[in-house]
Amino acid sequence: MGVIEAILTASKLVASLSQTATNGNSALGTLNAPLLADFLTNNDSPPVIPWGTKKANTINPYEQSLTTNVSRVYDFTIKRGFIAPDGVNKSVILVNGQFPAPTIEANWGDTIQVTVHNQITNPEEGTSLHWHGILQRETPWFDGVPAVQQCPIPPGKSLNYTFKADLYGTTWYHSHYSAQYAGGLFGPLIIHGPKNVPYDLDLGPVLLSDWYHDDYFDIVERVMTPSLQRLPPPLSDNNLINGKMNFDCTLVTNGQACTPNAGLSKFKFTSGKKHRLRLINASAEAIQRFTIDNHTMTVMANDFVPIQPYETNVVTLGVGQRTDVIVEAKLPPESEVFMRSIISSKCSFAHQHQALAVIYYDGADTTSVPTSVATPIDDSVCGNDPLDKTIPFFPFPATQAPETTVTIGITFEKNATNYWLWNMNKSSFRANYNHPILLLANKGNTSYPFDPEWNVYNFGNNNSVRVIVENHFPAAHPMHLHGHNFNVLSEGPGTWNGTINHIENTQRRDVQLLQPSSQVTGEPSHLVIQYNTDNA
Repeated sequence: MGVIEAILTASKLVASLSQTATNGNSALGTLNAPLLADFLTNNDSPPVIPWGTKKANTINPYEQSLTTNVSRVYDFTIKRGFIAPDGVNKSVILVNGQFPAPTIEANWGDTIQVTVHNQITNPEEGTSLHWHGILQRETPWFDGVPAVQQCPIPPGKSLNYTFKADLYGTTWYHSHYSAQYAGGLFGPLIIHGPKNVPYDLDLGPVLLSDWYHDDYFDIVERVMTPSLQRLPPPLSDNNLINGKMNFDCTLVTNGQACTPNAGLSKFKFTSGKKHRLRLINASAEAIQRFTIDNHTMTVMANDFVPIQPYETNVVTLGVGQRTDVIVEAKLPPESEVFMRSIISSKCSFAHQHQALAVIYYDGADTTSVPTSVATPIDDSVCGNDPLDKTIPFFPFPATQAPETTVTIGITFEKNATNYWLWNMNKSSFRANYNHPILLLANKGNTSYPFDPEWNVYNFGNNNSVRVIVENHFPAAHPMHLHGHNFNVLSEGPGTWNGTINHIENTQRRDVQLLQPSSQVTGEPSHLVIQYNTDNA
């Protein structure tokens, strides 16, 4: 009997492992996980809304960012530890003993301070944290990418990251060193701001993540093994919601300890209320399709961009993408339904594609097994919703002709030593942890970064850039730009024909799925983005 069938036919949903055994000190995935408030207070009486009367449709957050002069201070100790998120006990990297890592909260305009202590041992490793989607204006060296903005934090050392919560909404943070975040080093980051859609309860982050039972470094070694023929990537072993899922222990063949029925994540709905769920794809590789049985979802934001709300039954999320949805609890109070996240069979690589969690209404037995029926999904396209659906709530002006345009072709090719490497315009990226590009440039060294394998593009004094990306490989890619949200002008199969989608108010976000090239004709896919070089 497979793991999904075992869950559906169980008499009760009672976890066989404790929360400590599966997730350490984290409360995510439990009915005790706290709801999120509309904003953080500063012991004000009465509480003062930090952004006052500003609304999502009347203020441009890129040009009119708030400054509250309030600091939100966090202290993180990063260590290895053993937990069993799906019942398979394995070494992971924990933050303050938690998986997922602790939730960071701030108000729009606050300063976030995170002191990171690297206590990774057995073996020792460097580390860093990237704050996904944060613009980092005036603080680019705290963006967290080794060899680009910083050196890794050495073993036994600490670093204080300090940056402004310059946008608002839902995001996450994760290691940007090696493949550490595939080993558990990621967590949610919530910045409270104006609402563009009313709701009653904020259930907080819903992290969707593929999960590998092998150590992340072993996976990296496997990917980087020389080969005459192109090999498929390693398949993930499971799929998790807020760090939890069951696993079929009969499939474990390498001696790892495995406990069946480790436990699913559980959420609480209140009858008649509207609930905000903050969906985050924290996977290493997987495109996720998210549904809730017997419910529709109203999409209200993509990444850090509030959008004009629209209803959907399925949310597609590429790696790093976030979507905030509102779900109204319209069923009877004793109801329970499954929440599902499915790794795309067409677009991703997994042994076990489906993650289940349970939503219990306020009158339901919280050990009962839902009998709800899964929502059908369309898995035919390895891309996001059509661009004419995802229109920013704030009406950005029409996209102007850029001052410079660059076309970048993505290929996957074998080099002279039989290593398969990703290339951008025939150049693979090579990093030097001891000489970050930003620090070199800040010291006036503008020659070393222009080594071709650093893939540095000099746009000079041009204040707007259009990037046309062409994918010549038959797999999708989540394209993420640090330090900016970008306008998505066009995406889809084939080369760009010059048409801008919804030019009067193009979609903006910081991650967009680039679709695969055609396996039949070899024709590339395209993604066209544009941004202003306004991050000094």
